[in-house]
Amino acid sequence: MSALLALVGGRIPEARAAESVWSGLVIANNVTEPEPIPQEIKPIEQSLKDLFGYNQFKVIGKSQKTLKTGEEDWMASSKYFSLHVDSKGATAAGYLLGLQLFQEKKMLLETEAKLSKRSPLIIRGPQVGDGQLLLLLIVQ
Repeated sequence: MSALLALVGGRIPEARAAESVWSGLVIANNVTEPEPIPQEIKPIEQSLKDLFGYNQFKVIGKSQKTLKTGEEDWMASSKYFSLHVDSKGATAAGYLLGLQLFQEKKMLLETEAKLSKRSPLIIRGPQVGDGQLLLLLIVQ
C-alpha cells in the first residue's frame, strides 16, 4: 500500500476536524449604562475596548458556519447591513476569505483577508449613528 502511495506522488491527507466560524456585525458605542457583552464576543471584550475605546458592543447580525472543506460561503445579516463571506481555502494556520460588506444593496467594501485559527479577524466598518460598525470573524 505504501509503495502505491509513493508511485502516485501523493500522501493521505490529514483528517481535519470540521471547524466553526462565528461571523458578526457589531455596533460599538459609548453609553452611560452599557448592556452586558454578548457571549460570542466575551473572550475578546477587553481587546475590543482597548482597540476602539467604546464601552458597549451590540451584535446586530450574526452567522455560525461549520467549515468542512474550507471553501464554503455564508452571510451575516442585520436590518441594514450584510457581510458575505466566501472562504477560498484552508491552510494549517487559518482561512483565506473574500469579504463583501453591503449597506442594503450598496457594496461598501470588498477585500480579501486571512482569518487565523488563533486570533479573531476584526475590521472597522463605517460610522453608524453615534457608533462604529465592526466586522468580527472568530474560529471557534
